[in-house]
Amino acid sequence: MNRIVALGLAAMLLASCSSSQKIDASQQMGPDPLLPKVNEPILLPRTNIPPVVGWKAGEAPVVPGGFTVQKMASDLMSPRNVYALPNGDILVVQALKEAKEPIDRLKNPFFDLVFGFAHSSSQKGPTNQITLLRDANGDGKPESQSVLLEHLNSPFGVVLVGSDLYVADTDAILRFPYALGQTRIAAPPQKLIDLPAGLINHHWTKSLTASPDGSKLYVGVGSNSNVGERGLEAETNRAAIWEVDPKTGAFSVFASGLRNPNGLNFYPGSNTLWAVVNERDELGSNLVPDYMTSVRKGGFYGWPFSYYGQHVDPRVRPQNPNLVARAVMPDYALSSHVAPLGLAFYNGTTFPAAFRVGAFVGEHGSWNREELNGYQVVFIRFEGGRPVGKPMAFVKGFLDADGKVRGRPVGLAVDRTGALIIADDVGNAVWRVSYSGSGSPPGGATGPAMR
Repeated sequence: MNRIVALGLAAMLLASCSSSQKIDASQQMGPDPLLPKVNEPILLPRTNIPPVVGWKAGEAPVVPGGFTVQKMASDLMSPRNVYALPNGDILVVQALKEAKEPIDRLKNPFFDLVFGFAHSSSQKGPTNQITLLRDANGDGKPESQSVLLEHLNSPFGVVLVGSDLYVADTDAILRFPYALGQTRIAAPPQKLIDLPAGLINHHWTKSLTASPDGSKLYVGVGSNSNVGERGLEAETNRAAIWEVDPKTGAFSVFASGLRNPNGLNFYPGSNTLWAVVNERDELGSNLVPDYMTSVRKGGFYGWPFSYYGQHVDPRVRPQNPNLVARAVMPDYALSSHVAPLGLAFYNGTTFPAAFRVGAFVGEHGSWNREELNGYQVVFIRFEGGRPVGKPMAFVKGFLDADGKVRGRPVGLAVDRTGALIIADDVGNAVWRVSYSGSGSPPGGATGPAMR
């Protein structure tokens, strides 16, 4: 079945379904989101997949007044994550999931079509590698670009601890010896620990960070299904954040019930781990809100049995009321289907004071929603180590005026100069946002909230 026929069939099936309750996305932002009633499951999920047009010459994302955005790198095949090294170098993790999963459900061909279209790009070239951008004077115009590592297996997370560079491939954490200033790593990797992957590897990105003292690594391992439809055995040690000893490779499950945790980061000056989480699909346009949350050791966050605390998902069989009873409610909703994949706390000093130790979130964008949602970088203000207010749409323009996709933000980092670095995997670019004005942007750092 070709793409046009399949999309036409999907459109007809979806058109026969009743429309979902209309909810403004802003009603699902913050600590107490509005949660509508569960829609009846449908044959195929609601889809709205905007076509990809890429960035035309002279186009760039839109930032608030007083800020400047510039393209640090282009023509990179699927840059998914960025990491700022202490010397000012920027690591760009380029990755694609190349292997298709076997068909074990009637919906699989449909989902292959959906995700292939949603992530399509005209760019071709090498990927599954880490590129190093050297910007010695911090002006956002790299003097050189080199391939630090190649022939990786769908990498995503990266963190430097002392003289060891850790890379989370989709199936393992690897360790490389690394000295700041190196532009190429020739030494072979040492495998620290295997990660769940295999022939079916539904959520393949593995986010990675280290504790502030470097004694532990934390890796996000997403679920192997939407709501456990492959059976709970397929979810062993998945939908979780692992705590790993970098000396021995020993691990334990730090927290569970997190469908697809990404953007792992410690709040500045604390030992509190935070993550952004992609919640479940196929319950309608306004369920379930994706979220940002602090992560408690031993905490259970609901998946697959419940969502946003103790709201039971009726599709899951068998139910587990004992686990639901102790499900932790997340700290902060981002609204439904924004697909957050990046989180960076602002620890720089060059942005206005209202941004200090607040959170930037990269929202990759919806597909399972009637009205598009996400496709932006938002900022969330913090007070006393907790998120407050509504998100501010900080970097927009990834959708053009016709609702077509120029790019999709993913991983985020703050560089040595205090600029925000953004990986754009569909636009095949790395963007840098710096502050060049005076005072706060229009509306301050608390608004406006955007779709």
